[in-house]
Amino acid sequence: MVAGKSTANPAAIPEKSLILLTGASGYVGGRLLRSLEDQGYRVRCLARRPEILKPKVGPPTEVVAGDVLDRASLGSALRGVDVAYYLVHSMSSTGSFAETDRQAARNFSEAAKAAGVKGLIYLGGLGSDEEELSAHLRSRHEVGDILRQSGLPLCEYRAAAVMGSGSASFELIRALVERLPVMLTPRWCKGKTQPIAIDDLLDYLVEALRIPTSKYRMYELGGADQVSYADMMRAYGRQRGLKPLIIPVPVLTPWLSALWLGLITPLYARIGRAIIESIVHVTVVRDNAALTTFSVRPMGIDEAIRRALAHEETHFAATRWSDALSSSGKLPSWGGVQFGTRLVDSRTLNVDASPDVVFKYIERIGGDNGWYAWNWLWRVRGFIDLLEGGVGLRRGRPSATTLHVGDTVDSFRVESIEPNRRLRLKSEMHLYGRAWLEFEVTGTGSSTTIRQTAIFDPVGLIGQVYWYSLYLPHQLVFSGMLRGIARAALHEMRDIDRSTMPHDLHPAIRTNYRLPESRSTWAIDPKNIERLKPHSLIAESKKRP
Repeated sequence: MVAGKSTANPAAIPEKSLILLTGASGYVGGRLLRSLEDQGYRVRCLARRPEILKPKVGPPTEVVAGDVLDRASLGSALRGVDVAYYLVHSMSSTGSFAETDRQAARNFSEAAKAAGVKGLIYLGGLGSDEEELSAHLRSRHEVGDILRQSGLPLCEYRAAAVMGSGSASFELIRALVERLPVMLTPRWCKGKTQPIAIDDLLDYLVEALRIPTSKYRMYELGGADQVSYADMMRAYGRQRGLKPLIIPVPVLTPWLSALWLGLITPLYARIGRAIIESIVHVTVVRDNAALTTFSVRPMGIDEAIRRALAHEETHFAATRWSDALSSSGKLPSWGGVQFGTRLVDSRTLNVDASPDVVFKYIERIGGDNGWYAWNWLWRVRGFIDLLEGGVGLRRGRPSATTLHVGDTVDSFRVESIEPNRRLRLKSEMHLYGRAWLEFEVTGTGSSTTIRQTAIFDPVGLIGQVYWYSLYLPHQLVFSGMLRGIARAALHEMRDIDRSTMPHDLHPAIRTNYRLPESRSTWAIDPKNIERLKPHSLIAESKKRP
């Protein structure tokens, strides 16, 4: 620090300071963005593709174009910034990620100093410089050194594995425990680490804005427990009611382990290898300065996992699948799209009827009204559930025309309902997991899009086998149900003037039905038209010359 220069943190007053956030499209950066916005900070996000990030930020937040590998693009982004977060790393890129990281750090630190930025906050990886480090951890430490050499005050956090829904380490553990009831675990599963909950990490990152920059230094961050990855897998299993059998073996190199993980987990093999190479070494906190400088008191592994799963529940309750599926960028595949532990199978149908008319028939589903298609299959499934001690379909529904939260609908219960917009039903059958059936309607006037979404949260391998084995029958039943709802709504429109009806196709029968596994448009051929048309319209169109 320059003698006589104030070390008060310029970001201590949220409304007056300007914070630059890099890495906002990543896991930690995205969660940090919401924390900063919630606490009233003025945030500017640096993004290579601003058009992707802009829909995800709050109204006051700026999103500017820039690339840390393009020095010239950083000047305007850093202008007027008080403190900048550097949350960039290229672990999953091709080529030499270490050299890419070094160049990016040099560009950013030079541009930040030239722009008059008063402090930097960087998140690196936990590990001792005095011991052998993986290439991934060594690169993270090198980035910290480069940022420090700029002469700007640097608050460098070195954190262990982050426990939160969506983090690489958490998803690795989740995939292994959910898919493998028996695991032959190699040596790297015994290495000690000190995982930190994402909530605690976010608290540390935000508190760095409130301490004087004179206290900016390197801080080691970890949770309350020092555990192995095998311990973390057992802890996750306890939260999900699973008891994985973990058998240690002296084989499986990190390279083979990463290849194996790439086959059974959603992680790329390259990222999995980086994680494994890091946890082969002990990554625990040796310097407790963070506990004396900050007010954060980190939680243990059990609470971290519990909160990660609870966060998913909260997010799930507010999710609109029409938005989630379109913004996720995930391509549908056999079994649907995976969000965390949940498997999501969604389809849409466009119908020329008003949203209130369409929703009226959605709200009448079940009971004496039936399920609009394949009712005998629903009865068979209900009978099987009764034999297993479940509720079956005998409960019916309290009203034939209206629903409220908590109402029963055969084997389902109404979890949420927004009139003329959304209905979410939760199954109470005996299943190897939890299941929901949701309907959303969007549209104006006489045109409506119905989105039907089946969601399943399987528990363990048997739950996933259950879902995938019934995927084709579900396609048949749910597709028929969706068409049945459309037919019912169109019956109510039968008194509309038909003078503009073409010879071969009523204008009300226009569909854009997408099958998740192929994203193909439902063919408009005579056979499909006959299946969708209300009987009265079919009869009339056949009478025409």
